Amino acid sequence: MAQDHAKATPRQRVTHELTEFAILTAYLYVTLGAVILMKASVLHDQGIGFVPWGTAIIKAAVLAKFMLVGRAMKIGERYSTRPLIWPTLHKAAAFLILLVVLTIIEEVVIGLIHHQSVVASLNELIGTKRDETLAGIVILFMVLIPYFAIRVLSEALGEGTLARMFFVERQPAPRK
Repeated sequence: MAQDHAKATPRQRVTHELTEFAILTAYLYVTLGAVILMKASVLHDQGIGFVPWGTAIIKAAVLAKFMLVGRAMKIGERYSTRPLIWPTLHKAAAFLILLVVLTIIEEVVIGLIHHQSVVASLNELIGTKRDETLAGIVILFMVLIPYFAIRVLSEALGEGTLARMFFVERQPAPRK
């Protein structure tokens, strides 16, 4: 893929990156949206209105961008020759750490914009919302595992083979 990507025109590269961004944003929005729907229904049962769908799409887009940056930085590229479970789990864990760190930085910056101290911003994440934060981290890890499993499998089969098997023909193309 690296050779194909290097040969691509700038327009093709932009189109590819935007497509990757859109697919990843949609995946994160749907998977994390299911959790938000559950939270909204529980809060609704308690008489609390909670419908953060606009926030959810923005959060999905931000996480998708963070992941694309991490991929460009080649985060989690170890174990690529080992059985598929190892690169899958390694990438999921590496990206989880990246996303947690960047989310913490994001929360601190948002807190500073709203004239909160760094301690106050962090206290909200690890103090009053500690259980919610930990649950969010576990859920995010569970969301990353299938995403990276599909990516690792796709890389192992060769560029475009998995997509072709899903959408065009079932048999993998013969290896050259």
